[in-house]
Amino acid sequence: MKVRIVKTASNASAVQVVRYHQNKRVIMSHIGSAHTEEELKGLLLQANEWIKSFSSQLSVFPDESPNKIIHLNHSRFIGVKYRFFHQQIKDLQKQIGLDDLPALLNDLVAIRIFEPASKLRSLELMEQFFGVVHSRKTYYKIAPNCIELKQKIEDKVVAFAKANYAFDYQILFYDVTTLYFETFEEDELRKNGFSKDNKSQQPQILIGLMVSKEGFPVAYEVFSGNTFEGHTIIPSINNFIKKNEVKDLTVVADAAMISTENVKQLLINKINYIVGARLGNIPTSLLDTIDKSIVREDGKSIRLKTDNGYLICSFSSLRYRKDKYEMEKQIEKAKQVIEKPSKTKKLKFTQTDGIEISLNQTPSQKVCKLV
Repeated sequence: MKVRIVKTASNASAVQVVRYHQNKRVIMSHIGSAHTEEELKGLLLQANEWIKSFSSQLSVFPDESPNKIIHLNHSRFIGVKYRFFHQQIKDLQKQIGLDDLPALLNDLVAIRIFEPASKLRSLELMEQFFGVVHSRKTYYKIAPNCIELKQKIEDKVVAFAKANYAFDYQILFYDVTTLYFETFEEDELRKNGFSKDNKSQQPQILIGLMVSKEGFPVAYEVFSGNTFEGHTIIPSINNFIKKNEVKDLTVVADAAMISTENVKQLLINKINYIVGARLGNIPTSLLDTIDKSIVREDGKSIRLKTDNGYLICSFSSLRYRKDKYEMEKQIEKAKQVIEKPSKTKKLKFTQTDGIEISLNQTPSQKVCKLV
């Protein structure tokens, strides 16, 4: 087969694919007519591609790319599908043992990782990005039953953590987050509260998440959106201990989780804990002890026994420089306010007797000990 160019009555260049059989020309395909050199080049490329496709023969020239032509003039962009990402998430869910859950639930998890959105919007995004179609009717059908899957899912993830991360319940990390809803109406669970998503006008729920030392989630609890996060740790950890019959556990949490009452409850329930301490709130006598005992070298630490357990303090030269700079900046700002009094709100290092503003040395002395 060969490519043939003939002139038409309108002075255009017709491109054809022809072959000769018994000295007769047979037109295999009429590719099109070109009126410009650019159009002619495009038609010639199409003709050669047609011959390759029709003959189903590989080129005898190994340096020739078989897919070098994209006919943009005859193509239409219909979108991008991220099927590889979707398949990877499905494979991970299968490894953990979650592949027997409703397909829609697993797909909602995948799209939540890919692009967080409302549940109904997620149905649209699944079709757009993954090419996966689920109806709203299916979601409304399975949604009421999903809450019953909580224990089943936790059993599976704990079993996976044991098998793959040697999880033995000895140490557990705990923290909370908030999830808001695309509505302004509250109910008994969805309540307005302190929002970590800066959506204070929209109702939310509070999620308490427990993870292994590798960061693999093993359990969670749900609380109403107006719950103080410090009130979640004791019931969450106690429920986890009870469900899994744990005998010895150490929970790690940040300072926001720990109050005097929480420490008391942890001690009563014989739960070991490691939390971030707020040194600014500790008694002056203990602060003096830390100031005298600590070695101001990177990596050095001290261990002091207190009524709430052992307090471990370490020194950081980087944190020292930062805190010292912040303190000096605040003191300088306080001095400026003293020199030129105004209606500026009270600063950390200033004090007033009702008549004059003066420098308050007490907090600066405390900060000096902390740095």
